[in-house]
Amino acid sequence: MTTTGPSLRELIAAPHPDHAPLPPATPSGPGVRELRGVPYADVEGSRPLELDLWLPSDDRTGPFPLVLFVHGGAWRRGRRDDMGMRTRHWSPGPFARIAAAGLAVACVDYRLSGEATFPAPLDDLRAALRWLTLRSAELGIDTARTVVWGESAGGHLASLLALTHVDPPLAGAVIWYAPSDLTATRGRFTPEDATTPEALMLGAAPSAVPGHARAASPLTHVHSGAPPFLLVHGEQDTMVHCSHSQSLAAALEGARAPVELRTVPGADHGWHGLPDAQVEEIFTGTLAFARHIVA
Repeated sequence: MTTTGPSLRELIAAPHPDHAPLPPATPSGPGVRELRGVPYADVEGSRPLELDLWLPSDDRTGPFPLVLFVHGGAWRRGRRDDMGMRTRHWSPGPFARIAAAGLAVACVDYRLSGEATFPAPLDDLRAALRWLTLRSAELGIDTARTVVWGESAGGHLASLLALTHVDPPLAGAVIWYAPSDLTATRGRFTPEDATTPEALMLGAAPSAVPGHARAASPLTHVHSGAPPFLLVHGEQDTMVHCSHSQSLAAALEGARAPVELRTVPGADHGWHGLPDAQVEEIFTGTLAFARHIVA
């Protein structure tokens, strides 16, 4: 009797991320290890999606709480390991600092608007969290204690993930200067404009697809069971109006969900306009919030 083995196509394909060997961790400053370019999903017709991991050193006791970081870039561009222009010169960098404080960090790819439209990027974050949960024992992480942390467009996706993901539910959300409402005019954004980053992410002007725009608006998904939120936004933000965070905070408060809103006088988008010391203070306060809710 002839046994049929794998096809040539199956043999050529790279191992599936669910069981592919993990790359070796490399030291990254005192008390920190890194794993770079780890595939977490194979999406049909798309590039493999990868993540970078920063882990506390082997001499510390895990499993470690997880920060799932979501980068910005108007849903159109950006790098998974970039927390924004004001942290790029830091040494050690922000993710190494988080890992040195005892939390693992996963910085994830997601499909950009030139590759796929919403809800594809949110689906990718769900896939990353599923993969991290599947491989958690090998990585020494505890995804039941996950804080999602996003900035700008990444903060929008992080808000949606925190408000809608249930298996496992997230422990908290840190949102820096992110959109929460794609249905109404706020600052420079108008839902009738088909050329905005929001429209490109949706695949049409928000006013032309109102149901889709509501589904992509974190404000729509607020509920009493939401995890603790920290919303931090510059009061002089010229790209994403500060009212986005104010409205989301008010909605969470109205639902009796835990939320803290910090608005920053003199700060434009990406903390532009602030002295370095104040950016450090914002980061340090944010990290303290994340550590507290997973303690």
